[in-house]
Amino acid sequence: MKDQSVSRRSFLKGAALLASIAVVPAVVVSKEAAAAKMAKAAMQYQDTPKGAAECDKCVQFIPGKKPECKVIEGDISPKGWCLVFSPKA
Repeated sequence: MKDQSVSRRSFLKGAALLASIAVVPAVVVSKEAAAAKMAKAAMQYQDTPKGAAECDKCVQFIPGKKPECKVIEGDISPKGWCLVFSPKA
């Protein structure tokens, strides 16, 4: 049998390639999961504000003729509220 040795450089290049291949599917799945919206019930959405906290004052709110939320699926009220409320700066 012929003695074949692998250089350290070749080994490290191969290891880096294998590591990058393993990471790519995880990144794709994360983007898909981030794009998915949550059900109103899961986020305890309500059509009324909770004190001064209301959808149109949240960073997740997308104004327009038909207001949307980046997190909640379906129609929302600008005066609504949910668990992910995060006030605009």
